[in-house]
Amino acid sequence: MKEEIRFAQVVKVGCGIDVHRDIIVATIRKSNDEYLTREYGAYTSSLTSLRDWCKTEHVTHVAMESTGVYWKPVFNVLEEDFEIILVNARHVKNVPGHKTDKKDSIWISKLLLSGLLKGSFIPPVDIRELRDLVRYKKKVVAQAASEQNRIIKILEDANIKLSSVVSKVDGAVGTKIINSLIQGQTDPDELIKFYHGKMKVSKTEFRMALEGRISNHHRMMLQFHQDSIADKERLIERIDAAIEVAIKAYQVEIDLLQTIPGVGKDSAISIISEIGVDMSKFPNENHLSSWAGVSPGNNETGGKKK
Repeated sequence: MKEEIRFAQVVKVGCGIDVHRDIIVATIRKSNDEYLTREYGAYTSSLTSLRDWCKTEHVTHVAMESTGVYWKPVFNVLEEDFEIILVNARHVKNVPGHKTDKKDSIWISKLLLSGLLKGSFIPPVDIRELRDLVRYKKKVVAQAASEQNRIIKILEDANIKLSSVVSKVDGAVGTKIINSLIQGQTDPDELIKFYHGKMKVSKTEFRMALEGRISNHHRMMLQFHQDSIADKERLIERIDAAIEVAIKAYQVEIDLLQTIPGVGKDSAISIISEIGVDMSKFPNENHLSSWAGVSPGNNETGGKKK
């Protein structure tokens, strides 16, 4: 029979939480031998009850796994009243073959009291909200780019080589030609009026590229994609307006970041949205680069680096 491992107690009263979509298992621990486990639902009223229980038991620290997105509502309810340590699930693995939600919660609480948990970086609420806006904008921009690629695919299907003769299909000339095609104008002799001397191809090659076999179906699909792009551009404008409001408090930091060669306003906003402006969260630049995943890890065994 192996002797139970005991660690020195660092936290006086802590709560370890095992988070799932519909179930929250919490263990409040005051010592190695004194602990109590309860199970809660994931609804707001249940999380409020969990918070009240922790307050009654004089909990100071809460630890939980960063499970998907399910930790976020728990964090939002508890963050104002307790110091929360959000930990990577890989760092709190229990004994293999003996896993239950209750045991996970008990194990997390034990590690918490012993000061053996390393918390993940969680920025303040306003930075998290800015992060949501910036990441969503990137998604919408990518969706608009996908729609543009679909337009090129439709044109290729109709054997109209527009992408071969203009630098940008969504540029001024490309847009005018696509709009003309949608409206039913398919005669190359009419479309050639959009040619200008700054193009990389000759007028003859430009005309040949516009000779295709475009059908009503092609025109309909082009219109669908154009409408989708227009909707996304309007959405991007709304997101940009929301971002401008969110960054008002960080104008000094944004200006300072733009003094770095190659960093523009959008890049500066992205940096702040990911790491915030409180650099005390990172002891030094090495910790920041490690958190960002741009520093090499160590994997050494038997004196050999792998």
